[in-house]
Amino acid sequence: MTGHVYRDVNLKQHVRLFRGAMGAEFLFMDGNALPHHANIVDKCPQSEDITRIDRTAYSPDLNTIEHVWDMLGRRIAARQPPPTFLPEFRRALLDEWCNIPQDQIDNLMLSMPRRCKACIVSSGRHTPY
Repeated sequence: MTGHVYRDVNLKQHVRLFRGAMGAEFLFMDGNALPHHANIVDKCPQSEDITRIDRTAYSPDLNTIEHVWDMLGRRIAARQPPPTFLPEFRRALLDEWCNIPQDQIDNLMLSMPRRCKACIVSSGRHTPY
C-alpha cells in the first residue's frame, strides 16, 4: 500500500472510530491553521458527513488545548530549580502533565458553550477567555 493510500485509510478509520465514540451529532473543530487544510484533512470529514466548525485561525479562545499548554508551561516555569537539561525537562513535562487536576480540564471543556457565545458576540475578535 502506498503511503498516500495508507494515510487516507488510516485517517478514515480514526475519524469513524472517533465519530462512533462521540455520537452522530458531534461537531469537528480544528485550529483552522493551514496544516489542517491539506486535501486529505478537508475531504475526510466531508466524505463522512461530519460538520466542521468554521472559526478564526489560531484562535486560542476556542482551543482548549492551548489553555492546557499554558497551564503546563506555568507549572514548568514555577519549578524550583527549573529543569536545565533535556532529560530533566522531559521528566518535568511528564510529571506536571500528570499532575494537572482533572477538574481544571473538565472546567475548560464545560466552558466551551460560553466561549463559543463570546466568540460569536465579538465577531471572532478577542474575548475575555
